[in-house]
Amino acid sequence: MKKRIAIIASVLTVVMALSACTTNPYTGESQAGKAGIGAGVGAVLGAGVGVLSSSKKDRGKGALIGAAAGAALGGGAGYYMDVQEAKLREKMQGTGVSVTRQGDNIVLNMPNNVTFDTNSSTLKPAGANTLTGVAMVLKEYEKTAVNVVGHTDSTGARAHNMTLSQQRADSVTSALILQGVAANRIRTTGAGPDNPIASNSTTEGKAQNRRVEITLSPL
Repeated sequence: MKKRIAIIASVLTVVMALSACTTNPYTGESQAGKAGIGAGVGAVLGAGVGVLSSSKKDRGKGALIGAAAGAALGGGAGYYMDVQEAKLREKMQGTGVSVTRQGDNIVLNMPNNVTFDTNSSTLKPAGANTLTGVAMVLKEYEKTAVNVVGHTDSTGARAHNMTLSQQRADSVTSALILQGVAANRIRTTGAGPDNPIASNSTTEGKAQNRRVEITLSPL
């Protein structure tokens, strides 16, 4: 009985360490590390497998080995995206581009005032410079898929907006490729006015809807 308690205590110590709270440098709030949470869950599951697959006298050792293996698997993708997110936040500071985490995905929202003039698919200098920073991170983290989606507001004909949003997404993709990001990692789509994030009944809302989103996902 005492041995089982000791095993459980050891595993819990690993889990607590891996999922310990850290301070988000951008919000000042405490948060559990995403990789740590994944690693903690992996450690618990791995420990259970280790106990079940070990002989009675080796259950303690099996639990700890299973916990370590599970933690490595559980924290892998999360940690990979965590460090990539931190570097992107550093590169995007002061550019007007937001960085949002959605599970293991990272979403860069590039508003139209940074990237394109009205009714144009030619990148502004500020947008091109911003994409240079994005490309630097993407080249460092090659096991990341890149999904580039252009969006417009609802003003004008739908067919024109669909074409314009595709052309803008293509321009962003071309800039990334010119900076050395492998083309086979990138998927490009024009969504037109179909996925608004604000109301198209106001000027402010329309401005928010005119954007290019780059979503990064672990391969």
